[in-house]
Amino acid sequence: MSMLQRRLQVLIDDERHERLQAIAKQRGISIGAVVREALDRGLASPDARRQGAAARLLGAPPMEVPSVPELLEELEELRGRRG
Repeated sequence: MSMLQRRLQVLIDDERHERLQAIAKQRGISIGAVVREALDRGLASPDARRQGAAARLLGAPPMEVPSVPELLEELEELRGRRG
């Protein structure tokens, strides 16, 4: 992990603070570490989002695909509906 260099001040209500405090105590880490982990999970980097999308696509089950003539016929049908 890189050296922490920025300070962020965020106001939260008592209920959220109590939840953060309980999680931090349970895991034996600071409230700041809990917040940083939550940010990492909630605000994935663009690379992480792309990797996740690729993994979902590659992990999708195979599907039936019509033949080329059938696909062309379907396209023509759809184009005809647009007028």
